Amino acid sequence: MWFTLALINAGLAEGKQRSRLAWFLLSLLLGPIATFLIVVLSPGQE
Repeated sequence: MWFTLALINAGLAEGKQRSRLAWFLLSLLLGPIATFLIVVLSPGQE
């Protein structure tokens, strides 16, 4: 389940123009907290 959440977070991060790999790894460590951060933080700069 934790791995699935990390994959979902990677997709969310990519949608907000953030590093997919970095957020995937961060999600493996933080889980739902990383999801919250992705949703709350503003999109990244190009």
